[in-house]
Amino acid sequence: MAKTRGQSNAKRAGTEPVLLSGGNPQIAKGYGDAPVQAYIAAMPGWKRDVGRRLDALIARAVPGVEKAVKWNSPLYGVEGQGWFLGVHCFAKYVKVAFFRGTSLSPLPPGESRTKETRYLDIREDDQVDEAQVAEWVKQASRLPGERM
Repeated sequence: MAKTRGQSNAKRAGTEPVLLSGGNPQIAKGYGDAPVQAYIAAMPGWKRDVGRRLDALIARAVPGVEKAVKWNSPLYGVEGQGWFLGVHCFAKYVKVAFFRGTSLSPLPPGESRTKETRYLDIREDDQVDEAQVAEWVKQASRLPGERM
């Protein structure tokens, strides 16, 4: 059973990850691959495999990609340009946010309340077009990123 907010620090020291509402892992802010790998390891169930595949795909598409966890979400960026992509777990899907997604071709399918962001929601039984996702990642990495 996943641990939730409000549990004692002793219980949090156990082997199970702390999950926030919607099943998003609570991971301390940090820069580099280690906090991102900790986030992926804490992703519940089938989402962990999605996280591993996304992380590997992004690393292949953008050699030397910068990584961090902020606001309990992995971020990917290019040094000097900012963050171009974020990942977040929800109860029934994993959300991939392209921060300059309206500049990608073709547009990622999910609309956002923010002007330039577009989303790709990945559900458990989705057949992900990894070639298309890799192309979006490459395009996104060449655009000015978000400063967060």
